[in-house]
Amino acid sequence: MIDTSSASEQIPPEPLSQEALRSELEQFTTQQKQLFANHTPITELVESRAGFIDSLLQRLWLHYSLDKHRELALIAVGGYGRGELHPLSDVDILLLSEHRLDESTGRTVSEFLTFLWDLKLEVGHSVRTIDDCFEIGLEDLTVATNLQESRLLCGNPDTFQYLEEKINSGKFWPSEAFYQAKLEEQKVRHARYHDTTYNLEPDIKSSPGGLRDIHTLSWVARRHFGATSLLEMSRFGFLTDAEYRELVECQDSLWRIRFALHSELRRYDNRLTFEHQASVAEKLGYTGEGNRPVEMMMKEFYRTLRRVLELNKMLLQLFDQAIINKGQITDAIPLDDDFQLRGHLIEATKPALFQARPETILDMCLHVARNAEIEGIAAPTLRQLRTARRRLNRFLVDIPEAREKFMELVREPNALQRAFRLMHRHGVLSAYLPQWSQIVGQMQFDLFHVYTVDEHSVRLLKNLNKFSDPDNRQRHPICCEVYPRIAKKEILLLAAIFHDIAKGRGGDHSELGGIEAYDFCIQHGLSRPEANLVKWLVNKHLLMSVTAQRRDIYDPEVVTDFAMQVRDEERLDYLICLTVADICATNQELWNSWKRTLLAELYYSTQKALRRGLENPPDVRERIRHNQQMASALLRSQGFAPREIEVLWQRFKADYFLRHTHKQIAWHAEAILTHEDPDKPLILLSKKATRGGTEVFVYSKDKTKLFALVVSELDKKNLSVHDAQIMNSKDGYALDTFIVLDPTGKALNENRHNTVRRALVSALTQMKSERKKKRAPRKLLHFHVKTKVNFLPTKTGKKTMMELIALDMPGLLARVGSVFARQKVILQAAKITTIGERAEDFFILVNEDGAQLSEEQQLQLKDALITRLNAAK
Repeated sequence: MIDTSSASEQIPPEPLSQEALRSELEQFTTQQKQLFANHTPITELVESRAGFIDSLLQRLWLHYSLDKHRELALIAVGGYGRGELHPLSDVDILLLSEHRLDESTGRTVSEFLTFLWDLKLEVGHSVRTIDDCFEIGLEDLTVATNLQESRLLCGNPDTFQYLEEKINSGKFWPSEAFYQAKLEEQKVRHARYHDTTYNLEPDIKSSPGGLRDIHTLSWVARRHFGATSLLEMSRFGFLTDAEYRELVECQDSLWRIRFALHSELRRYDNRLTFEHQASVAEKLGYTGEGNRPVEMMMKEFYRTLRRVLELNKMLLQLFDQAIINKGQITDAIPLDDDFQLRGHLIEATKPALFQARPETILDMCLHVARNAEIEGIAAPTLRQLRTARRRLNRFLVDIPEAREKFMELVREPNALQRAFRLMHRHGVLSAYLPQWSQIVGQMQFDLFHVYTVDEHSVRLLKNLNKFSDPDNRQRHPICCEVYPRIAKKEILLLAAIFHDIAKGRGGDHSELGGIEAYDFCIQHGLSRPEANLVKWLVNKHLLMSVTAQRRDIYDPEVVTDFAMQVRDEERLDYLICLTVADICATNQELWNSWKRTLLAELYYSTQKALRRGLENPPDVRERIRHNQQMASALLRSQGFAPREIEVLWQRFKADYFLRHTHKQIAWHAEAILTHEDPDKPLILLSKKATRGGTEVFVYSKDKTKLFALVVSELDKKNLSVHDAQIMNSKDGYALDTFIVLDPTGKALNENRHNTVRRALVSALTQMKSERKKKRAPRKLLHFHVKTKVNFLPTKTGKKTMMELIALDMPGLLARVGSVFARQKVILQAAKITTIGERAEDFFILVNEDGAQLSEEQQLQLKDALITRLNAAK
């Protein structure tokens, strides 16, 4: 233990130099890090740092003769006022006086504060009179809260006492108003973190279940009851001894993680980011191969957050009863023999109901699903649930009565909206299903997901429920049409529960999850066809997303292959709902009109194929003739002669008319026919969004590096390419189409069109692009994505399909394009998909002769791409 009583002796005697004090601070911090590594209790470290700073400030107070100013007091507030300091915590102080400081005292105080800043201390300070504190505190909840935790360091004790009397008076934040304000403050803070403890990069202090939730309990208890510690709070009867010990244990656990994180950082932060998780886990003593230490640390961390959150909710309920209802208990309304409704909370009628009959836990969840008045679980019942959960000697799924109730719940229309999130929050899903207990807090090490596996799955269930709400039709038009007509929604719900349940166990999680889903369905009385459908959905839950985003869905073969796997429209309806809900549950920023359009096009193309019959493939020539006729009609209406349209189209290959709509064809033709200088590149940008993005059409004499130049220039303009159709006319002109999105995932604002157009014309005229080297985003630096090049089999053998997986570094496509040019490979189409830190891109290629790449050419291209992209990391 650090001896804080001798801290002042460690500081050199007068004169106090900055260099000497800074050295002492560094030595003290180094000593604390070593003590932390030697497993010194975290409470001692946190309190001893506060004691060290106390001593330092007291010496400096004397050094600047501030003790001579009789009415002045130096007060610690906030976390420092509680006597808690982590290595990078702010030192929050208040310089308090009864009256305004005179000019001389003000200068001395300014010198005192400047000295602290020169010591590189993170000092949060205020210089106020007692009346200032009272008035500002009335207006500012944060100031009022900090003043509650004030502690006299040195100076006039009467000044401090006068402040204490003012802020403890009935006129300053009555406990009822303070409680309501802190409750609202916590609600807003939780919403910033999507109301979940299971973010992949959580905030130790502010996330739901974090340290702030413990502080909130302390603040409310202090304001209403005068309790100055968790121990005192337990003495008022709100916490049992076991719960008090649990809360202290949780606080210590969070403190240790925070201390380890602060030891890693140079600047104050409480976010446990991917960048620092491995080093924090190492400091905390977690060991193992690969990501295993981080997984173990984070699972324990999430478990701690959940425990704090449960205790926080339970205690705030009890505070509500004591403060708002003045201790009065509202009358209960019976629901059945086992449960009653008290206010808006469900309550067990018997003290040990869940231990005697564990299946009644699911009865409670059924009441929650069926009764819109129920907003949560009453504190005594939550306390009972926590006890029963710990004492269960088997999973609920092993109890036949529980299985029946679970299937009732699955078939209950409002369960998705009302019950399942509560079941996850309070550990009921973990108590029911052993596989679910394994994914609670399961990390996902990528920038694609933002939640743990369990939280992602619960959000998927929530998203399915949104498809029954007509208000979401604009965002999810197909799903809002399809979902209400799905007869057996329990099939979809079970597939959602199991779709990622095998993650973190090695192997193909879709295959493993499918097997477990099938067994679960049979165990729960579903028919074999129903169980097989659930299994198929789990097996194929990524199929539609991968096909839409990483395959050429305008190729009839791709649609036919996809339709053969789906087999019927019923499966297609289930799969589209599961796919969209899955994407939206991965990351709130992920869903955009581009993805919506791609999936819609695949859905309707597949629906047509299934209705036509897979034995009747579409007539490609008929589609080409149709597009030509419709486009020609549009052009003639604008005054173009049939002969000039025919002459232009004789230059174009059949594939061009197949892969563009008649409106695109007419738009391109109008611009080409009126283009004055055929030697100058023609660049068109669509005013209306195309598949959710902006279409950039490039018409120019074809050149080897054209693709690389275009994507390089677009990258410089901070635009991401999501789709590319690369085509040539018969007489050597490029007819290239790029779909681009801005950084927000939307179509490009029209006021930027001219800038982008001029930049592309200049680059293609000069045949060079001045590449500005972009630094890779900091968040990518600790991710390692192995560059992989895979060549996919084709039925026709006329083209080469290549899949590239690589780190999504700045300028990636430009580098790929330059490799294509050097290898004399011609790109015909590209699908660009970014999944977090990973680029998963799809290219259709031919060689100089327009034929499929030979094995030797494929090998050379693969080596060149891997060499080039690895060199750029």
